[in-house]
Amino acid sequence: MSSTTLRAQESPGSTRPPQPDSGWPPAPKLVIGGIIAAAGIALVLYLAYFFNLTRVLNLVGEFHPFVQVVLVVVGFVAFVAGMLYLIDIAPRSGKIYTLVRLGICVLVPFAVLLFLNSFEWAAAVGAVLGAGLFLLDYRSRKGKGYLIQLVGFLLPAFLLLVIGLILPSIQTVGASFMNSSGERFVGFDNFIWVFTQPAAIRTVLNTIVWVLIAPAVSTAVGLAYAVFIDKSRGEKYYKVLVFMPMAISFVGASIIWRFIYAYRGPGETQIGLLNQIVVWFGGEPQQWLLDSPMNTFFLIVVLIWVQTGFAMVILSAAIKGVPTEQLEAAELDGTNAWQRFINVVVPGIRSSLIVVLTTISIASLKVFDIVRTMTAGNNDTSVIANEMYTQFKNFEGGRSAAFAVILFLLVLPIVIYNARQIKKQREIR
Repeated sequence: MSSTTLRAQESPGSTRPPQPDSGWPPAPKLVIGGIIAAAGIALVLYLAYFFNLTRVLNLVGEFHPFVQVVLVVVGFVAFVAGMLYLIDIAPRSGKIYTLVRLGICVLVPFAVLLFLNSFEWAAAVGAVLGAGLFLLDYRSRKGKGYLIQLVGFLLPAFLLLVIGLILPSIQTVGASFMNSSGERFVGFDNFIWVFTQPAAIRTVLNTIVWVLIAPAVSTAVGLAYAVFIDKSRGEKYYKVLVFMPMAISFVGASIIWRFIYAYRGPGETQIGLLNQIVVWFGGEPQQWLLDSPMNTFFLIVVLIWVQTGFAMVILSAAIKGVPTEQLEAAELDGTNAWQRFINVVVPGIRSSLIVVLTTISIASLKVFDIVRTMTAGNNDTSVIANEMYTQFKNFEGGRSAAFAVILFLLVLPIVIYNARQIKKQREIR
């Protein structure tokens, strides 16, 4: 009886069909990874010598931007599919799987060479890939292949996290201690500039005002809607109307509210809804987005308008999850509606309240579209995210990075608190 048949009999719960044995002795297959890596590196070097890679890269760069995007998407999908396929076939034996591994060990370093134009990186990737396949095959024989498969499944997400988040964060922190061109270390000069310039200090204070007002008002209004609309006759229609602004982008919402705040002089026909209402009541039209500090509050209204629907939907679902028995027991104890809401409903939806508050708080801290579209940060309305862009546009990379680090430090306590609350809820369950 072959070893494949024995493996199939030892794992009756497995749905994977028995794989044909290659007939190769076990020992050479343990070192096949190293041989494949060497062959892959040699073939990549040969292909790099045979083709003019610079010409190929220039040719790709001349494609239409849409074609370039398609190539990137196809490459990413191929990479993910290749990783999944590799994870699935790595513990298997057979000539066909060995040939697939050989192809992967050749194509992946070649792709690295095309994108990075570096023989050293291609050779390193080929060696690491070959060593990984060798370790994968060896550990699967020891009955520990599941651990390698788990690492393989997590590897694409981890690489994307490192490339898209961790490395840029480290580079931003480093840039915050450099001068505008990034060529000279200046220490904390950029942070000192932020907290000594009146306009920069006003920017930080505006951001704090956003995060204090917008989450609290949005959550309170959303909770009120969830309580009063719940189980009403036209509940679904009311919820659609309140949630509709969430379907609009921040830029679209900003344009809508610019028309609402639009100003024309006295005696002229008003095109702004708010000023038209003021004129109907005998008042004078106002320039709502010019007078500080009220213009900041008028901008915050836009975020509240958008986020209220989100808060209402989440909290409405949480309220429906409060046990009816608790409400009935409280009513039998003689409590009124307000007492039942404070003592039964609010504790029952506490975790949802935390999620809504923290989510809107983070959105308030990094708000950019509303300010940029409506005022461009003029008239003392700028916030940290907008100032980051403004400084970067003015070729002040160090100051822009300093604002980014300050924004990260403001967001960090909220994220940590939310994570701790989720951990406590998990422990209670």
